[in-house]
Amino acid sequence: MSDKKTPHARGIDTEAIRAAARNVDDGAVTAGYPPERKEIIALLNAALATELVCVLRYTRHYFTVSGLINRPIKAEFLKHAQEEQDHADLLADRIIQLNGEPDFNPATLMDRSHAEYDDSRSINAMIRANLIAERVAIEAYRQMITTIGEDDPTTRQMLVGIMAKEEEHAEEMRDLLA
Repeated sequence: MSDKKTPHARGIDTEAIRAAARNVDDGAVTAGYPPERKEIIALLNAALATELVCVLRYTRHYFTVSGLINRPIKAEFLKHAQEEQDHADLLADRIIQLNGEPDFNPATLMDRSHAEYDDSRSINAMIRANLIAERVAIEAYRQMITTIGEDDPTTRQMLVGIMAKEEEHAEEMRDLLA
């Protein structure tokens, strides 16, 4: 005979999990989420601001690059702007999943961003500014991943994926600079 209160394999208490899951007001956030969830949301909002500034910087660079010879660079800037927007969307979605509010306030965007905006006119200066911004993003994501640790594996996995893309962007900018 089976006793309902007996934990399943590996110590999982199914009845406790089921009871806690009945609080549906918190959506995906369960009792097992770390108490530092608000700090994680703050980290994600800083990353969101960074991605939005990167979208703006790459978009500006896309529109200001001219000349037939520079079409590949222009295309690369547009691709990166779109990918940075994808990152911003992922971050905003995760903030919502954690019962937070994504901060899109343009009045405070630069203060919250890790990266800087750039309005360079020369292509080399644009590429250099983008490479620096990618390196800033990589280090910021690395530090966020370390801070979160194993407490929130979903956020950690998302940040690792974004960081990998930022590393790819940095390599592409370095190649363009060479």
